[in-house]
Amino acid sequence: MQLLVTGGAGYIGSVVAHQLVAAGHEVEILDDLSTGFPENLPARAAFHQLPVHRVADVLTPASGFDGVLHFAAKIEVAESVANPEKYWWNNIEGSLALLRAIRAAGTPRLIFSSTGSMYTGDGSTPFDENAEVRPANPYAATKATVDMMIAGECGASELGAASLRYFNASGAVVTHDARLGERHDPESHLIPILLQAAAGQRDSFTLYGTDHPTPDGTCIRDYVHVADLAAAHLLALEAIRPGEYDVYNLGNGSGYSNRQVLDTVREVTGRDFPVHYGPRRPGDPAVCVAASGKAGTRLGWKPQRPDLADIVSDAWHFHRSVYGD
Repeated sequence: MQLLVTGGAGYIGSVVAHQLVAAGHEVEILDDLSTGFPENLPARAAFHQLPVHRVADVLTPASGFDGVLHFAAKIEVAESVANPEKYWWNNIEGSLALLRAIRAAGTPRLIFSSTGSMYTGDGSTPFDENAEVRPANPYAATKATVDMMIAGECGASELGAASLRYFNASGAVVTHDARLGERHDPESHLIPILLQAAAGQRDSFTLYGTDHPTPDGTCIRDYVHVADLAAAHLLALEAIRPGEYDVYNLGNGSGYSNRQVLDTVREVTGRDFPVHYGPRRPGDPAVCVAASGKAGTRLGWKPQRPDLADIVSDAWHFHRSVYGD
């Protein structure tokens, strides 16, 4: 297929782009490089340095694309709370520009990078696709809004689409021609923050919330390897049908506590570092784990790297390859 990947220089988008190229697809990438990295781009993919709002410059009626994989978005929860308008503009207005271009070009397939953080509940059971959607922050609200926009477009046209709701994307892919891992500025995700502490790039690590109703008192999250997430996109691309919209949760289906992640980072890296303890962060659910049975049944998807030690080891390999020891 001839495919356009928006946000293909970012973390998940770049891993997907590399897998698409390896599978023999003809790939073009659109990214403004505001948070992505040019070195993440596959050598055999054409590149357009443009914001997603200008996607119609690339996705034209004459372009012949068979599908779009849409990753271009702002993703920082705290920033979205401080500056929600930035998120309405980038995530919602940018996606609206994409849907307009898709309709004008007659592009038949769309895969959207969504999030499991839009669900609400006590976490006593894993979240499936029928769980209540009640976003707790502007970032999650933009993803839920775009999900609804895409569903509406599928109902009004022959577009076939799927929203893939990730839980905690993690790990990295390091090969002879690519080093693809998490890089945020400032860093806000647990595993890379812990790796920074292990590498001496932080003086210490603060563990927030030790009194949750969990076995060790810390939050439990579902960590899924980025390479497994990427594989789900290729499977979903083949499963799409004209005029149909579907949603798939993507996670390992089991969770690890923040304390388990901390201990695993120490074990994998062989390094210790000071740890401080802080209060719960407002809005942090005690448990958030995915029920991904639908993706398994409908797509044939099964995580190949579910072990936390493997996920952390791959992330550590990436961290050292980019930043050194």
